[in-house]
Amino acid sequence: MKNTLFACLLLCSAGLSAQPALPEFQTTKAEVEAHLRFLASDALMGRRTGAPGNNIAASYIAAHLEAYGFQKVAGATDYFQPIPFEAVKPPATGKLTLGKSAFMQGEEFLILSGEAANLNTTAVFAGHGWVDAASGHDDYKGLDVKGKVVFVLPGMPDDKDPMAVFRAMRIKRDLAAERGAVALIELYRLSFPWSFFRQYFNKENLRAASKEGESAAAKKMVYGWWKEPSAELVKSLNGSKKAKVMLESSGYTSRPMPSQNVIGVLEGTDPVLKNEYVLLTAHYDHVGTGKDGGGQFTPQDSIFNGTRDNAMGTVALIAAAKSFSQQRPKRSILFLAVTGEELGLLGSQYYAENPLIPLNQVIFNLNIDNGGYNTTEHISIVGHGRTGTDDLLQKGIEALGLKVIPNPAPEQNLFDRSDNVSFAAKGIPALCFSLGVTDFDEEINKYYHQVTDNPDSIDYDYFLKYCQSFAYTTRLIADAPGKPRWVKGDKYEQAGMKLYGLGE
Repeated sequence: MKNTLFACLLLCSAGLSAQPALPEFQTTKAEVEAHLRFLASDALMGRRTGAPGNNIAASYIAAHLEAYGFQKVAGATDYFQPIPFEAVKPPATGKLTLGKSAFMQGEEFLILSGEAANLNTTAVFAGHGWVDAASGHDDYKGLDVKGKVVFVLPGMPDDKDPMAVFRAMRIKRDLAAERGAVALIELYRLSFPWSFFRQYFNKENLRAASKEGESAAAKKMVYGWWKEPSAELVKSLNGSKKAKVMLESSGYTSRPMPSQNVIGVLEGTDPVLKNEYVLLTAHYDHVGTGKDGGGQFTPQDSIFNGTRDNAMGTVALIAAAKSFSQQRPKRSILFLAVTGEELGLLGSQYYAENPLIPLNQVIFNLNIDNGGYNTTEHISIVGHGRTGTDDLLQKGIEALGLKVIPNPAPEQNLFDRSDNVSFAAKGIPALCFSLGVTDFDEEINKYYHQVTDNPDSIDYDYFLKYCQSFAYTTRLIADAPGKPRWVKGDKYEQAGMKLYGLGE
């Protein structure tokens, strides 16, 4: 990708008529509106990961990083961290047979990956199918699963977070394959409807491609989910009685679908603190067009522009980058616009597993993600009360005449549904800086993942304040003498202590 493609856009945005900017903030309403109208335009076709519009958005962001003097990061390609995604399509046909009961692919049974197979073997139940050497937990202890189909409970034993189910998928496949299993089937016992899960996974999806030589057995092994009609069928797997199982699959297909995170760094001014980084993240992808978008569309409008989710967050990131370039903070700023969030936090997870700056040098992650807003008097802080930054957040937000909404819509479990959780799981104190949401009401649902979410529907006076408050809050954290820390007892506290080498 060539950043020069967007030189004209930079010149145009620089020449827009400007309103007086507040001290500390180097941006204007005209600028943020111009950015938003480009990133959420029909021309970018919903910015679906791997699609041309997504790549154009990445180049647009990178061009501004370069213009603002952000430096390239060692290990990146220009301002990009390439990600070798592959598009995976489930098998066209498949069947699971236990006793006299048969379950068909795409109905009560869903194969997600694995080569073509025709198995007639024994079924084994293995708890969650989880192994943790540090705690001594081993669901496979005493079990012989070689050549067998392993049935497991969803997710991990001690983590009830729904997103943990998805984060564990690949690890559980590896664990089963390492022990010689020929198939791994997770039992669908999740809180949300099977129909939603089936609709999402029974189509082509993206995942990070396996590294050469890595998890070859897991890639070959059949992996799927089963919506059991009752617990009775599984009970027979948990005793000494051998249960026969037949499993047929026509095999999944895959094709390369590369994408990229956009990354740059701005060195801090303090000779000591510049070795510490505040990581700013926002996802720039959205859901695309037509059936890929998942919402209602018409022949007249089938483009899911993703203005709120998350072009607004991306623009706030760009505006902050400009502000910092004109007045650098004490700590260094690591800018990371991630791809693949809408497909399962893929870009942030990839970076967390393949960091270009050591994670223990990153003291904080301030993420931006949005589903919409129903108040223009507030900023929502998802993760409020967890990282010791509440006073700085309040100061940065109230400076713009706005107020804080702490942890809105707790029933939605928003913290673990956005990119901040990829870094929190590694131990980095993190939170999400979002538009004002009192609850998930009709105003939110009117635009969330809908074709109606276009730039004409935005209150740009409020959006400017949002961008400014994000930049100012970041500056306060980057200049603070102390470091954020997980509060005692937080679910990520132990990961943070391990990351930073802190004692008990």
